[in-house]
Amino acid sequence: MLKHLELRNKEVHRKIRKNEITFGGNRKLKIYGWLSCKSGKRMKKENRIFFATEQEATQNNYRPCGHCMKREYIKWKNGLI
Repeated sequence: MLKHLELRNKEVHRKIRKNEITFGGNRKLKIYGWLSCKSGKRMKKENRIFFATEQEATQNNYRPCGHCMKREYIKWKNGLI
């Protein structure tokens, strides 16, 4: 789990190209999603964190985004209710 504030922009782009970062998350809301998600792009930099894998995000108690990961979100939601 990497905090966006602790990385320089060049580092972020390099890690994305090398697939070291594949998911973004909101630290306050505990939500993760694809880097291309519209909701994720509007997020404040200080709240943004990055994950290498989906498993890493779920291990840190983050839930899938309801916009860009609908299938995973429904699965997560049905598992809780």
